[in-house]
Amino acid sequence: MRNMSDDHTHVQEFFGARAADWDARFPDDGPAYAAAVDGLGLRTGDRVLDAGCGTGRALTPLRAAVGASGVVLGADLTPAMLEAAVRAGRDRDGLLLLADVAALPVRTGSLDAVFAAGLIAHLPRPSENLRELARVVRPGGLLALFHPIGRAALAARQGRQITPDDLRAEANLGPLLAGSGWRMTSYVDEDSRFLAVAVREG
Repeated sequence: MRNMSDDHTHVQEFFGARAADWDARFPDDGPAYAAAVDGLGLRTGDRVLDAGCGTGRALTPLRAAVGASGVVLGADLTPAMLEAAVRAGRDRDGLLLLADVAALPVRTGSLDAVFAAGLIAHLPRPSENLRELARVVRPGGLLALFHPIGRAALAARQGRQITPDDLRAEANLGPLLAGSGWRMTSYVDEDSRFLAVAVREG
């Protein structure tokens, strides 16, 4: 599947136009986000990044997982998405950063985990971009690639067919992660959710 964006302008235009009613379009996703975060086994005091956080739907369960002593960051490229997160009050659960996940303003090895919902299809250079996510996570830390519906359900929603070159296919995603500093440890692709978890090598 061709990545949706090859430049920042396209991403910002696409999501900027949809930011105001994004949550209203997907009102039932909350439990899926909470379950995905819960499955990571984050601990009190952990430091976690929601990469491509959008309107911040993962920030509240991430804050609940790491507690008041933990650090929750939300990074997104689209100002309108971050503004929607603030309107929803989710800036109380995490520090919002206007930032490109390809060049994060985060210290090397400073995080325990990265949560990324719906991100991988929008990465212009997936291998390089996943390597940048690996840079900011300590060895043994986690990456969760999540979507609140599975590949088949998403394709049906978008009126398309799943193709063999889909980056989220297990046969493609495992080697992609392995070449980017990660080792995939679990993979679930059901109608109700997509969740691939990987451990930072090194």
